Amino acid sequence: MFKKFKIPDATIGRLTAYSRFLKEADEKGISTVSSQNIAEATGVTPAQVRKDLAYFGEFGTRGVGYNPKELYNYIMKILGLDKKWNVAIFGAGNLGTALSQYRGFLERGFEIVCMFDTDPEKVGKKINNIEIYHLDELKEKAKELNIELAIVAVPAQVAQEVVNMIVESGIRGIINFAPVNIFVPDNIVLRRVDLASQLEYLTYYLGENR
Repeated sequence: MFKKFKIPDATIGRLTAYSRFLKEADEKGISTVSSQNIAEATGVTPAQVRKDLAYFGEFGTRGVGYNPKELYNYIMKILGLDKKWNVAIFGAGNLGTALSQYRGFLERGFEIVCMFDTDPEKVGKKINNIEIYHLDELKEKAKELNIELAIVAVPAQVAQEVVNMIVESGIRGIINFAPVNIFVPDNIVLRRVDLASQLEYLTYYLGENR
């Protein structure tokens, strides 16, 4: 059983990086990797790798290392990626359309099952073979398609209203791309992706060296 106490967000992010390296190592036919190998490939220290894994139990053999395939499968279970997750995209504009084309979602077990919009010129049509429904159909489609995760790519001024509808439909995991702070109940898992703020992070550090 995996340990249930609070795991740092940074650790979860690093597990994703570890899993990608382990998958590549297994595909190359590598039978054993060390914490040093994982650390060098993901930009952390061997001690950090061991600490991150220790949150969830004991893996590998001391003095030998880890079997890439076995550790990859363990990490996928930890991340909940040993099953398929049904995802809906809210907003069929430029960003929503671009996200619907990203093949990496399906490779990691995330299937875009539908999109939602309120534009009558878009509703009823398909983008990348993904059906676009009117937002008013959300509750019905959430149950029918077993939607578990939501990606919000709508204008900032309507983002909170859309998220409120998502919460009411029973979807509990939300990624918000809208450039605005969103408020949700405590039982909802919300992550914000603000591309502009990430660029500002870069310019801050680059500006120090100009």
